[in-house]
Amino acid sequence: MLAGIGGWQGGARAEAVDVAAAKREGKVVWYTSAPIEQAQKLAKLFEGETGIKVELFRSGGTAVLRRFLQEKEGGRVAADVLSTADPAASASLARKGMFVAFKPSNFEKVAHTAKDADGYYVAYRLNMVTFFVRTDKVAAADVPKAWSDLVDPKYRGKMILTDPSFTSLQVSVVGTLARLKGWTYYDGLRRNEIMVVQGNQQVTDMLKRGERLIAAGALDSYAVDARREGHPIANIFPADGTFAVPGPSGVAAGAPNPNAAKLFAEFLIGDTAQKFIVADGAYSPRVDLPPPEGSPPLGEIKLLPVDYEQIEKEAPMIKRKFNEVFH
Repeated sequence: MLAGIGGWQGGARAEAVDVAAAKREGKVVWYTSAPIEQAQKLAKLFEGETGIKVELFRSGGTAVLRRFLQEKEGGRVAADVLSTADPAASASLARKGMFVAFKPSNFEKVAHTAKDADGYYVAYRLNMVTFFVRTDKVAAADVPKAWSDLVDPKYRGKMILTDPSFTSLQVSVVGTLARLKGWTYYDGLRRNEIMVVQGNQQVTDMLKRGERLIAAGALDSYAVDARREGHPIANIFPADGTFAVPGPSGVAAGAPNPNAAKLFAEFLIGDTAQKFIVADGAYSPRVDLPPPEGSPPLGEIKLLPVDYEQIEKEAPMIKRKFNEVFH
């Protein structure tokens, strides 16, 4: 259960990577649900450091997992490294023997709640789920401050959110809020004529165009990117609890490029990648690094606990109930 982010994992010893063997393999295949521009930049940074080519498959978290599992069921492993925003799914895959245990350099610097203690997966970023608000169109007095505010009729027709059937990050959010507030909470959002779209990019695009003014929980780094483009879109950390969902990466068992896979997994939590992650506007899972510029330290944010084991068990039900409410 994620009760907070912090603390060191003691007794972790980094495992050496055979760099020469990784370079002989010459490529690594990365399946990820990271924002596309961030994934592409990380791939280029790795290629620049190592000379090893990154073949990237990027889609929504559910689509990435589906492809990985379909390939596995078909008797082949195409991905070397799998990164999603679904800790419950990563834990399930680890239990089924689909990841290799590996503790890369800097493993001990990653918060214990953002990794598997045995190294079967480790987060390379924290996915902070915040409200997005068009500050030029929503008066300061009307900005929602808590999840409970969103059912207020004054927000009717102004909100948008992502679909857990496409965006795996949203499974944890919807499942947790439904447990805390009941499914009647989502009935209230439906009555407020909230729009449902597949992913965070669509949410952000709708706010950029002014077609919706409030995102009812979306990945914070998208709003950061929008502000850099000049859009007046603010992140609001809900006062009744913000989600900090780790984005785990695992080295696939049977990976076609096993050494390059380990080198890439090590790169993802190394200094180059992590400093880029923070500069790009996302929170690092490493406890020795600061928050993104302009964002509060994790210690100042009230975090909502997520029971990932329960989320994993209930994921099909969560997606079905959400679909019943909104469709």
